[in-house]
Amino acid sequence: MGSLTHVYCVRHALPVTDRTVDRERPLTDEGRADALRAAEVLREIPLDCAVSSPYLRSMDTIRPAAREHGLTIREDEDFRERRVGDTGGRTGYWLRLRWEDFDAAEPGGECLRSVEERNMRGFSRMLCECRGKNVLFGTHGTALSVILHHYDPAWRLDGFNRIAAWMPWIVRMDFDGQTYIGREELFHADKRH
Repeated sequence: MGSLTHVYCVRHALPVTDRTVDRERPLTDEGRADALRAAEVLREIPLDCAVSSPYLRSMDTIRPAAREHGLTIREDEDFRERRVGDTGGRTGYWLRLRWEDFDAAEPGGECLRSVEERNMRGFSRMLCECRGKNVLFGTHGTALSVILHHYDPAWRLDGFNRIAAWMPWIVRMDFDGQTYIGREELFHADKRH
C-alpha cells in the first residue's frame, strides 16, 4: 500500500425538505436513485474505509457504495453540517456575508470559521487514521466547501454556488500524509429545476 491517501468526498444526494429536524432528513426517491448512481461511479475503486457526517442524508448517500465494498460507516460529529439560523428572509445577503467574513453568522446560525475548524479537526484525524487508503467520505455542501477552501483559498462563494445544486457530487482529494496534492471531480447530478 502506497503512502498516498485518496478521499472520495460525496456530497449528499437530494433530501426531503419537509422535516424540521435537519439531521433526520432522508433522501427523496430521486436522491436514493442518485445514491445508487454514485455507488456505480465508485464500484471499481478499491475503497478501504467509510466515514460520514452523522446526518441521515449523508449516510444514506454513501450506504450503497459502502455496502458494495463491505464497509461499515463510521459516523463523526465533527462532519455535521452548518447550523442554520434565522436569515429574516435575507438568505442571499447572509450567504455572501458569510463567505466574505468567516466570523459572520445570522442570528442563531453558525459561522463558516466554526464549521471549518470542526470539519478540519475531523478531516485531519481521518487522514491520520486512514493514511495510505482510499476513503469513502459522506458530507454536505457547506462542510465540503470549507474543507476545499482550507486547502485551496480560491474556493469561495463562486465555488459553493457552482456546486449548490449538485446532489450528489463526488470529488476525489489526494494527500501525501497531511499534505494536499490536488483534486479531481468525478461525478455530479445537477438538481436545478
